Amino acid sequence: MKQHQSAIALLMIALSFMMVPGAQAQQRPGIKVDVCVYGGTSAGVIAAYTAKKMGKTVVLIEPGKHLGGMTSGGLGYTDIGNKYVVTGLARDFYRRVGSHYQKFEQWVFEPKVAEGIFNDYVKRAGFSVMYNNRIIKVTKTASKLREIVLENTTLPAAYGRTAIQAKVFIDCTYEGDLMAMAGVAYRVGREANSEYNETINGTQLMEGHQLPGGIDPYVVPGAPQSGLLWGVSSQQLQTTGAGDKKVQAYNFRITLTNVPENRIAITKPENYDPKKYELLIRLKEKQPWKALTDVFIWSMMPNGKTDINNKGGFSTDMIGMNWDYPDADYNKRAVLWKAHEDYTKGLLYFVGNDARIPAFIREEMQKWGYPKDEFTDNQNWTPQLYIREARRMVGQLVMTQHYCQGKEVAGDGIGMAAYTMDSHNCDRLVVNGEVKNEGNVEVGGFGPYPISYRAIIPKEKEADNLFVPVCLSATHIAYGSIRMEPVFMVLAQSAAVAACQAIDKKIPVQQVNVVAVQQILKDDPLADKSVPEILVDDSDTARVKITGDWKMAKNGGYGPSFLLDSAKVAPAASVKFTPVVVKEGAYHVYSYFPKVKNAASKTMVMVYDGQKATERIINQSDIQVQGQTSGEWVSLGEYQLPRGKKAYVQVSSQNADGAVIADAVLFIPVNKTAK
Repeated sequence: MKQHQSAIALLMIALSFMMVPGAQAQQRPGIKVDVCVYGGTSAGVIAAYTAKKMGKTVVLIEPGKHLGGMTSGGLGYTDIGNKYVVTGLARDFYRRVGSHYQKFEQWVFEPKVAEGIFNDYVKRAGFSVMYNNRIIKVTKTASKLREIVLENTTLPAAYGRTAIQAKVFIDCTYEGDLMAMAGVAYRVGREANSEYNETINGTQLMEGHQLPGGIDPYVVPGAPQSGLLWGVSSQQLQTTGAGDKKVQAYNFRITLTNVPENRIAITKPENYDPKKYELLIRLKEKQPWKALTDVFIWSMMPNGKTDINNKGGFSTDMIGMNWDYPDADYNKRAVLWKAHEDYTKGLLYFVGNDARIPAFIREEMQKWGYPKDEFTDNQNWTPQLYIREARRMVGQLVMTQHYCQGKEVAGDGIGMAAYTMDSHNCDRLVVNGEVKNEGNVEVGGFGPYPISYRAIIPKEKEADNLFVPVCLSATHIAYGSIRMEPVFMVLAQSAAVAACQAIDKKIPVQQVNVVAVQQILKDDPLADKSVPEILVDDSDTARVKITGDWKMAKNGGYGPSFLLDSAKVAPAASVKFTPVVVKEGAYHVYSYFPKVKNAASKTMVMVYDGQKATERIINQSDIQVQGQTSGEWVSLGEYQLPRGKKAYVQVSSQNADGAVIADAVLFIPVNKTAK
């Protein structure tokens, strides 16, 4: 059957050449739009949706066949950092995921659910998507992008080229191809610490995701002449903090299932070579197997599926094999992509079948397989490689470690980040006769911080009508904190709002009024003119009244802080959250509860709707935290709220038998009935 299909495909290619003489040189009728978004990642969909809802003509170009990038490509166990930074349409996405699973919001989900939601954004806004098209040329006049030229991704010789003219372009790819072809300055690899006075950039030999001591690097132990094991580079360890062109490792976020009726067995893949996994055998000789989770981060998704990620010294990361990827041409990238796929599928097969793996581990692995109902047009394998980092623009402002840690603050923030400064390993080499991984950095301990508008735009002399919200301007180590899918969506929405202003005022993107952009994002966060929800956070001193001796905790809550009372003394302490209700109507009220040690088994909360008070008792046992987050929103019910400052929510330590938390309160218009 496969031979028959291949013969048909070859015949179609041959016919296309006969039907379209000189097809490579032909160009189909051009397309003119206000906004051209290149890259159907999660960010790309949100950017296109926003621009279209704001009244612009839009086209979204996706080199592949699917929308959503990593969010629909297996990364269902969302890297959040702090939900406070997930605003606007990014927040709407996770609320729509929650609706699918009959929850308020959800951060762990199946790939097909995510893709369905992204496809629905396209349908609801009504913008055009050009699948299987990739950029091959950019035409500029001075610093203004005029046109991009596309070719078909799968059969470039069989189809004519298409030209897209737009007033503003937004590059939402993980690779930054539009940005690079437009002649915008960018970096690949790691800056030296000395360049921006950072401390954790460049070469770093740390303990995270590290190999244990004593692992011999040679094919024949103790014999350098036998050559290095597969995956061990011949590079020399540089001094700590030295810059280079090395790129943090890529992998696939793997979706498997243990549901028998939905499971496809993991069989020996193409190009299988057990020698690629010799280092794993040597690692487990030092640290014997206990479970599959010794080598994989095995996060569970709904309906018996996984989001499997890299763990430890040897896992799904193909360390050191992606350095050429960012600047490679499409053919070279395809080779590297396939090598990553072969390695990953081979690893799964190896763990489940190699005789050197303990029998109980093999048996555990064989309970898992590829899901029949995911990635159905790609042999049930994700079509998205996790491009953690590729090119990074050098824009008007470069986000650095100092912005992440709050030592510098961007006054023109159009989005926030909060994740740990996180770099996966960049190299695997020989250090003092042992195999070591190099490049892993995980440094956190800071709260949400703003991302500058100037970090998503180029220098005006390079391009005055281009936005780059994904391959944005940041150092390697700062990018490690920013590079999360929800943040990309937030920045893309901001870019689209700014693009509309640039078009309307006929100005370069560098002259956009950022304050006006911030106001639009605040007043119309869903880009549909609906009444926005109201958030009152404990850090909002104008809307929060504190009675009693509450302590401020900096990490683990919603936003920059939360309040904690563990005194258990009379009289009861309280925190009152007072929203400014602009539109009267029905609101669903939620309170955020982070998980803390020695928390009170019950917390008393009072909701005053302007006329009467309603007491609610929140049971600690009912707060079920799921995913990479510190807490959850708990429903306090629906209330009819008047305009003004009459309503409030009060959290009290009355009758508490442990620590009481007062963090944030959310007021959401019910079915847009507020008027």
